[in-house]
Amino acid sequence: MNARTGPEAGGEWTREPTHPKPGMSVRATTAYYEIMAPLMLPFVEGRLLNLYRFRQERCYFQRSRAHPPSGRDFKDPVRFEPVAQKNGRTEDYLYVTDTAGIVACARVQTVEFHGWGSRAGAVERPDRLVIDLDPGEGVTFEDVKNAALLVRRSLKATNLESFALVTGGRGIHVVVPLTPEAEWPQVRQFAKLFCTALATADPARFTVSLPKAKRSGRIFLDFLRNQRTATAILPYSARARDGAPVAVPLTWAELPALGRANEYTIADAALLTKRAKRHGIGNWGRSEQRLPLLA
Repeated sequence: MNARTGPEAGGEWTREPTHPKPGMSVRATTAYYEIMAPLMLPFVEGRLLNLYRFRQERCYFQRSRAHPPSGRDFKDPVRFEPVAQKNGRTEDYLYVTDTAGIVACARVQTVEFHGWGSRAGAVERPDRLVIDLDPGEGVTFEDVKNAALLVRRSLKATNLESFALVTGGRGIHVVVPLTPEAEWPQVRQFAKLFCTALATADPARFTVSLPKAKRSGRIFLDFLRNQRTATAILPYSARARDGAPVAVPLTWAELPALGRANEYTIADAALLTKRAKRHGIGNWGRSEQRLPLLA
């Protein structure tokens, strides 16, 4: 989609790509984050963020303080980490350290929280790996659930514990927490080799091919979220879609009974808070483990 710009004091507010605003209330999502911020904090705290925001009936990504310039909306308690870019410049990326920071982001029309695989102070050493199971046309949610369970078993064969996150869209993220020791190239290479091996073993079911035309009837194993500057939706983030669905962490035992990836919405804040007190959810995403050495 072509970039869309709009006037503000001082000129155009963004040359970044923008998208139509769905039929949802920013006031409602702000109220949701005011309730859910304590539950979100362990997954968001210190993590570099890309924020999906609303402005002038359009949606856009706030990728850093300067891109787009609307990053000047963010003040304390939102913080910034200077990160060197490939072009030699340094950009200030957003992060938060407390619930007040999450709420502050929501109050300037942030709807979705997307996180880097690393945190401020250790930007070059990811503390998680994410495999995104993205279904092509004709793939059912039942197919995606079964595939996620297969990915879990395959990761376990490499001595890696993993966790399921339904995205609030159509897919599932399989999240692998890591002790932040390996750097981006090693994490990306492991994810690529792992996903390629699965696609090679079962090409009728999986693909690692980017063109959407090649994904029909198959599940795209997206390993590209495991590289510097790439992001993934964070647990309990709302999604900028009609009905305001939510990305929700699940235990592996819960996954088979779930009807769809967007089953939970911001209206379920009380339910999500209650279920998070259960043992399996309370420990979700926690595991001290290192990336296996590649042969």
